[in-house]
Amino acid sequence: MPTTSVHIDTARTWRGGQNQVLLTVTGLSELGHPAVLVANKRGELARRAAERGKEGLRFLPFSPKSEFDVHAAWQLARIFADVRPDVIHAHDPHAIALMSMALKMPGAFEKRPLIAASRRVDFHLQKNAFSRWKNNQVDVWIAASGLIAGMLERDGIPAGRIRVVHEGVSVSKIDKIDNVDAHAVFFLPHNAPLVGNVAALVPHKGQRHFIAAAARVIREVPDARFVILGEGELREPLERQIKELGLERHVILGGFRTDVIGLIKSFDIFVMSSITEGLGTSILDAMACAKPVIGTRTGGIPEAVRDEETGVLVPPQDEGAMAAAIIRLLKDKPLAARLGASGRQRAAEYFSVERMVAETLGVYQKAGSAV
Repeated sequence: MPTTSVHIDTARTWRGGQNQVLLTVTGLSELGHPAVLVANKRGELARRAAERGKEGLRFLPFSPKSEFDVHAAWQLARIFADVRPDVIHAHDPHAIALMSMALKMPGAFEKRPLIAASRRVDFHLQKNAFSRWKNNQVDVWIAASGLIAGMLERDGIPAGRIRVVHEGVSVSKIDKIDNVDAHAVFFLPHNAPLVGNVAALVPHKGQRHFIAAAARVIREVPDARFVILGEGELREPLERQIKELGLERHVILGGFRTDVIGLIKSFDIFVMSSITEGLGTSILDAMACAKPVIGTRTGGIPEAVRDEETGVLVPPQDEGAMAAAIIRLLKDKPLAARLGASGRQRAAEYFSVERMVAETLGVYQKAGSAV
């Protein structure tokens, strides 16, 4: 019997989480389970969902101003009354708040649906009264990694209400994306080795350590170039750091790009420099592109990257270790190729989008029968 679900995402930015929402909604629909996406009409997810609407994706925009926006909650209540879902899946904390308020509005439901919430970040839940109230509305939490599941349990969520579903990547779709020549896009020397990072420019992503490691690398590999794709609050501080280290010719802040996968395909090495990380969907993208990954041993990253099998793990904030790992892989191309090939195989076997969607559906069905 088909399971109908409504998925809520309030973000205006496009990060790994928004891609996972789109993959989930699309995947459920392809399996014959009706899924409706409700997203911030000013966000990048809404733009991409509107494009997918031509292919049959059901998308409804709404306009939340904050997690206390009563009008946005009313919009959700009307959507719930119209769709009559079996499952409501909130994909971020503000979505949980607005969904919780909508649940209390008259006429939203004849029968209360299962309430699911995704948790993709390794930050602790807030402890204020409103946060406790909204989080208590959730029947089942879907954690993107075992590390996040443990944090939820330590924050007071009963273990029986937590399920781990690792995020997914579509290797077959990535295979169809054309390579984008990063050397040409960013006017880099034609044969320069490229080391890439893809993440929002925010403190916990650790790009300042990546840049500091780059300064060490070029002492031994002077033609190496470093490309950081993403946008955020730290752009100006990172630009100053690059200038202070004299790295203007070597480190490129490429900004937000819609052709990220194509650019990753032109990297020689992918580096995830995070200080904390839920799992790291950019890592999965790089693995699917058969790129050797250097990641920090933090958060859920070790659940994706097997040290010395599919990549190299280094301590977070350890610029020397990161630089040494980059130099090693730049100089040992057979090793880099072997790690990249193993990473691609691991992504296909353990982190496929098909597995992610099937496990999410399984959570709905099992948890729904218990509510």
